[in-house]
Amino acid sequence: MTRTLLPLLAAASLTACQNLPGTAPDIGDNLVLLSAQHCLQEAVGDNDRVHYGPCLKITDVNGRKPAVRSDGFITLAVGQAATLGTACVYRLADGQPIPATVETAIFEVKRDTFTRGGQRWYLHAHKKARGVIGCSPTLARSVYPLEETD
Repeated sequence: MTRTLLPLLAAASLTACQNLPGTAPDIGDNLVLLSAQHCLQEAVGDNDRVHYGPCLKITDVNGRKPAVRSDGFITLAVGQAATLGTACVYRLADGQPIPATVETAIFEVKRDTFTRGGQRWYLHAHKKARGVIGCSPTLARSVYPLEETD
């Protein structure tokens, strides 16, 4: 029994390591995937409540409408500078956008912003989901806010 179980567990753990979220082997080493649209949210208290934070959408890449893949990501070349136009909007308690809060901002991708290909990235509207104002595009490898709100 132990002889069968150990190799099975080892194989399962190796398979899990090879399928880590955030890697995209289908795009190769010279491209990264960047979410075309992303909304922040944060759990509030112990009541399973969710605070719906701001959303960000990439409106253009170097002045052109981005080609959004079926998975909601755009591709960007590793080691290449780009100018991303973005629009941010805040949301009501039910998650619906508040049109009067739309702001735009430019996010500059520098040549050294992405150094490894085959990765998924997210452009957040801000570092936090709560207690923030304006549109401050923040690059992250995670869908979660970079900072928790006190």
